[in-house]
Amino acid sequence: MIRLALAIAMALAPTLCTAQDLTPRAYFPTPVSSNAVIVTYALSDGEVVFDPTIPVTNSTGTIQATAVSYYYAFDFFGRSANFAVAIPFAVGDVSGEVSGDQTAVHRAGMGDTVVRLAVNLRGGVARSPLEFVNAGPIRSVLGASLKVVMPTGQYDHTRLINLGTNRWAFKPELGYARRVTWLIVEVYGGVWLFTTNDDFLASAESALGDQRRQAPIGALELHVSYDVNPRLWLSADFNYWYGGRISVNGEQRVRTLQANSRVGLTASMPLSRRQSLKISYSDGIVASFGGNFKTLSVGWQYSWLGLPFRTSAPGED
Repeated sequence: MIRLALAIAMALAPTLCTAQDLTPRAYFPTPVSSNAVIVTYALSDGEVVFDPTIPVTNSTGTIQATAVSYYYAFDFFGRSANFAVAIPFAVGDVSGEVSGDQTAVHRAGMGDTVVRLAVNLRGGVARSPLEFVNAGPIRSVLGASLKVVMPTGQYDHTRLINLGTNRWAFKPELGYARRVTWLIVEVYGGVWLFTTNDDFLASAESALGDQRRQAPIGALELHVSYDVNPRLWLSADFNYWYGGRISVNGEQRVRTLQANSRVGLTASMPLSRRQSLKISYSDGIVASFGGNFKTLSVGWQYSWLGLPFRTSAPGED
């Protein structure tokens, strides 16, 4: 039963905020004091790939997630930097046959909060809006970031499956982007590191559950995007992640190793001076363990210049 719980949890959690990232143009700088509020809806649907020793067949999952995010760009010792925070709400359904009996799981609630801090190490000098426009297109960028997943999501230690993970996760990453006329080529490399969930799957009689640990996951992203015009662009996306074996109370679950990959397309288009729309679609091409989902997401963004939560006066931007 624990192996079944691990497999279903692996299907739900990565879809919300872990190794499956496909985010083009994550390191291109914006002017100092740029702000944005983003509302994103994502629908993921597909099969759940289980450990072959688990008697589960015909398993599928559907996850709907809505996230509200805030982004702010600032000057960090002369370098362009930015901070972002996202708070998701998710509804997840997983069903399948366990030893011939049909079973289903439904969850709805808050997911874990995601915070990201990024700074451009080369090619990303901090600039005011006017300096940014006068500088023209940036040719190359080398950036570093740290993403943190905070255990704020819905979690019940007596349940097999939860939307929250009851642990911290950290992803340090380096990203490089190069512009060649209207094309931008990007490569990111990072690693997910996880703290211990020390309250996993407690019985009704226990005050505290088992200790669940997960090994690091290496993650690679590649993007090639094309500028139709300065505010309209298209991107082809690819990622691959490897690792993440799980152990419970020191006993390693060998068949929980992930070696998965996804491809996708992203389009960003302007709606008005302050608003834009981003649409993306991705699908799994390799899934050794966990969720193998098709994902469609739509994000609406409202941006402005000035202090956080205070738009500039008319004509200033």
